[in-house]
Amino acid sequence: MRGRDAFTLPVPGGSLAGWLEGAGPPTLLLHGGPGMSFEYLDSLGEELAPDFRVAAYQQRGLEPSTLNGPFTIARAIDDVIEVLDGLNWERALVVGHSWGGQLALRLAAGHPERVKGALAVDPLGVVGDGGMRAFEAEMAARTPAKDRDRRRELDERAMDGDGTQEDFLESLRLVWPAYFADPDNVPPMPPIRLSVEAYSGIINEVTVDADDVAAALATTEVPFGVVAGGASPMPWGQAAQATVELSPRAFLKVVPAAGHFPWLDEPGSVLAALKRLADRCLEHGWHRGLRSPDG
Repeated sequence: MRGRDAFTLPVPGGSLAGWLEGAGPPTLLLHGGPGMSFEYLDSLGEELAPDFRVAAYQQRGLEPSTLNGPFTIARAIDDVIEVLDGLNWERALVVGHSWGGQLALRLAAGHPERVKGALAVDPLGVVGDGGMRAFEAEMAARTPAKDRDRRRELDERAMDGDGTQEDFLESLRLVWPAYFADPDNVPPMPPIRLSVEAYSGIINEVTVDADDVAAALATTEVPFGVVAGGASPMPWGQAAQATVELSPRAFLKVVPAAGHFPWLDEPGSVLAALKRLADRCLEHGWHRGLRSPDG
């Protein structure tokens, strides 16, 4: 495996910073949140790098990338394209987790010329509300009763853009076990930084134009897939399955015993899905650059 190389690329309002590692088809990792630091994806990058040339970057709102907005979905999509341009990747596989998964699907829908294939890992979907209400209800049900009122108060502050990073981290600590299949046996929450401004700006837009995104995915030639944790609070039957049913070029892989972070619960599951996607890209003729680490 190659060593990890850092990069910094100019974008409107500042720069975006990230890393590159591995060898194989160019693959861009998009982290979740929104407004979350990207270090938690390090282990997924290590899983993919033996077979793919993987790049990941910190989305705007947190160092080492620019702290400046605007914090909108349109700007987030433009930033992905800026990163692809800066890496000299004409077209790449795109893998996104959670919010990053929806961002990957939106990129495939709106800019198919830049995407060989998209893999969304336990995301909100793009049909209807994407499963947002069901997800929120499940998270509340999994949160201990003694913590529910406090969590609701903190989340309302965040949605209004009035919360602090400390509020956001407190809320995440309260619900961290709820993201896993076995709430009594979860890994420690990794060091995470959060941008309340980035979160509130983007999260309020995720269902606004979902019908347009779904319609574009239904007609795109770009193959895409969804990896869903069978024991995740994300309602995969509603969010993931409804999304892949939009296109005959899509597939769904459910990891039965996994929660919201399938690569932690079942190492190798995301890598297997990405290899399946890469094979499907070849079947559909999206072969240009797929065998080259430089795209």
